[in-house]
Amino acid sequence: MNPLRLLPRRVQALVHEMAKFGTVGAFNYVIDVSIFNALIVGPLDNRPITAKTISTVIAATSSYFMNRHWTWRDRARSGLAREYGLFIVLSAVGLAITLACLGFGEYVLNQDSWLARNFWGNVVGVAAGMVWRFWSFKRWVFLPAEPAPDADEDAAHAALV
Repeated sequence: MNPLRLLPRRVQALVHEMAKFGTVGAFNYVIDVSIFNALIVGPLDNRPITAKTISTVIAATSSYFMNRHWTWRDRARSGLAREYGLFIVLSAVGLAITLACLGFGEYVLNQDSWLARNFWGNVVGVAAGMVWRFWSFKRWVFLPAEPAPDADEDAAHAALV
């Protein structure tokens, strides 16, 4: 027996969305961390904020398309320009949260080792930013689809016509 069946339908839908969002996030997290680490051990070794900005922008772009076409594919489509524009603005807020955590470790605590940069930027920062992104994307970017007309209402209308 599936334990999710015991939960109300709204909670089931939320758990399902969170699982999809988490899967997309995990995939893009690997992209983000890989690019970030390639940059901080390479050309941007003394510029972790720049490296994190680049890696996050690349991962966020991938995330938009994966979330639009899989996580929230059943939600209303309000146009690529509107959705992607909002997605980028809200992702920028998520990036600011991540960069604040990385900057705190790097510049306030003076923890500038490879491990510290990954902890503050890719563990603490990404976790805090993830909470913001899930809530804000669901709230403002991927809007709920219009509810389908009630079948009984359609049948009653058809009977009157």
